[in-house]
Amino acid sequence: MRRILVFQHVPHEILGTLDPMMREAGFRIRYLNFSRQADALPTIDRYHGLVVLGGPMNCDQVERYPHLGAEADAIRAAVDRGLPVLGICLGAQLIARALGARVTRNPEREIGWYDVRPTPDGAADPLFGRFAATEKIFQWHGDTFEIPAGAAHLATSPSCTNQAFRYGENVYGLQFHLEVDEPLIRRWLHTPVMAREIDCLGPDFHPDRILADTRAHIARSLALGREVFGAYLHLFHSRQRRLTLSSRHPLLPGHD
Repeated sequence: MRRILVFQHVPHEILGTLDPMMREAGFRIRYLNFSRQADALPTIDRYHGLVVLGGPMNCDQVERYPHLGAEADAIRAAVDRGLPVLGICLGAQLIARALGARVTRNPEREIGWYDVRPTPDGAADPLFGRFAATEKIFQWHGDTFEIPAGAAHLATSPSCTNQAFRYGENVYGLQFHLEVDEPLIRRWLHTPVMAREIDCLGPDFHPDRILADTRAHIARSLALGREVFGAYLHLFHSRQRRLTLSSRHPLLPGHD
């Protein structure tokens, strides 16, 4: 059975709708929750893929959250081994940082539902080719990443230029949250640390407005999430078959 390691930073940021999809596809999931194991030194030796979830910290707070440095090491090891890696929100920023890109404050805080558009590279991507010209996607972030050198820029929004990237064939960073459903959004709005974050941001960030927008957009978001994450899991299976075949037949064309 294929094993997936999941880096979790706070209890309320979880795999969401991606969890049952992975289990139905035959993956065994292990969460490593750094809020409980802050000194953990993760290794990807026994795993076939890595998912890095979101969180309220930023990439520069290594002294306060030393596990961020350990995560970067594990991400680089996973990338070097050719494992599938997926980062969501902070997770995407950590992947970008591990690949040598900068993570900085975004000009605007995005909390709620925002227009996201695929770039030309995104329109040709196996995952992002499933996006319409513009999609309403749920966001909760204040930082942003640069696109790592050698990566494809896949999606953008008016208030945050870099919304997603792909590095190689199997490493994806998503600034937004396609894994959420309405109960998870409600949970976030009632989580004290997240509720305090939006209390002073004005009427555009009021929970009632966010919930009204959620009712309007969640059905399409769930359908798009199933398509995008389903394509990612298919890509994972395809890559595993290629890696197995190349290990059995090292002299196949394209291999040394």
